[in-house]
Amino acid sequence: MKSLYIEDLKDKIGQDVVIYGWVHRKRRHGNLIFIVIRDGTGIVQTSVKRDKVDDSSFASAFDVTYESSVCVAGKVAQDARAPGGIEVVVEEFNTLNLSPEFPIKKDTGTEVLMDMRHLHLRSRRLTNIMKTRKYAVDYLREFFDERGFWEVSPPIFTQAGVEGGSTLFNIKYFDTQVYLSQSAQLYNEAFITSLEKIFVLAPSFRAEKSRTPRHLIEYWHLEEEAAFYDNEDNMKFQEDMVSNVCEKLTMNHGELLEFFGRRPGELRSVQPPFPRMRYEKAVELLQSLGSGIQHGDDLGVEDERLLTEDLSLPIFVTHYPYRAKPFYMRRDPEDPGYVLNADLLAPEGHGEIVGGSERIWKFDELVERIHEDNLPEEAYSWYIDLRRYGSVPHSGFGMGIERLLKWILKLEHIRDAVPFPRTPSRVSP
Repeated sequence: MKSLYIEDLKDKIGQDVVIYGWVHRKRRHGNLIFIVIRDGTGIVQTSVKRDKVDDSSFASAFDVTYESSVCVAGKVAQDARAPGGIEVVVEEFNTLNLSPEFPIKKDTGTEVLMDMRHLHLRSRRLTNIMKTRKYAVDYLREFFDERGFWEVSPPIFTQAGVEGGSTLFNIKYFDTQVYLSQSAQLYNEAFITSLEKIFVLAPSFRAEKSRTPRHLIEYWHLEEEAAFYDNEDNMKFQEDMVSNVCEKLTMNHGELLEFFGRRPGELRSVQPPFPRMRYEKAVELLQSLGSGIQHGDDLGVEDERLLTEDLSLPIFVTHYPYRAKPFYMRRDPEDPGYVLNADLLAPEGHGEIVGGSERIWKFDELVERIHEDNLPEEAYSWYIDLRRYGSVPHSGFGMGIERLLKWILKLEHIRDAVPFPRTPSRVSP
């Protein structure tokens, strides 16, 4: 088992070490060969001098190619010119697997990179995105744990849609028809009379043919549901959650943020309260900015970009027309044409990252709304049942992990925030 990693070498100055990894870069100056080796923790420069190694080691270093796997023995030395300020002066160089010419070059196009995603994942950029993703998910889970939330596991196959039939994936399930989950929300609501405060992190699926920089067919969905939370409680929780993950990443992983051109101070300033804007005001502002949006329309990608491109903080857009939103959102008792909801839009043009609302919790109101939307009552019978037995006011939200990362790391396209992206035109590798 490998016991020494490149990140450990800074504490091994002057010591003999053995490292395993892959060839990241290589250059030769006469009888001196510099080979940069990477592993899952970082990169280190190694130097191979002809008069310091045996002929077999020098030949291996001379012939080794990019992305070959290697085992190197040598002594760790300080060198200000090397990446990270250290290098390994090689005493023995062994090639474990000699790679043929690596098919990915500096100027390889996007479509080819997508075709070779299984190889492109080893790039430093995607490696650092996946590391940031892992840290962000860790901090999100910590946030929920510290506030007494329980993680639950709802099903992926369902007979009831959440966001509308046009974006459902139909699946033959033996002798019946089911769908891939658009959201765990309906099932999440079943937990609130037992556990009260719950969250889910699971994949969701949307059969949308949207080809935008922020849409995926399959994405990882962080969802929350809490009994006795109203819409204001819901928004407060979201802004504290987003602020918390930004603060933790800034404090503990500033080098990753800087790799992507994100100055840590920019995220440190993401502190609540976030601005709030009612839907009608957002529509008026967008129309003044040249958008063709009309009252009753949902905000599109370009609308969200216009609203947020000059902002440094996320913003809530609240109180959408009830006809523009799903059946389960509670109408505002003081203004019944609108619902008690909020979409959280990330700044700098990135757009929606969280959608949430207060839920309809009274039996008659829910049945009436299901009929208004011409939904099959039988498919929702168990969901309606939740309103018969001890129903209480409650709220919840869903956040796309990839959309959060797209904003935090200033990514141009959401496909880079997930290891193997699924889009309308891509389902491989």
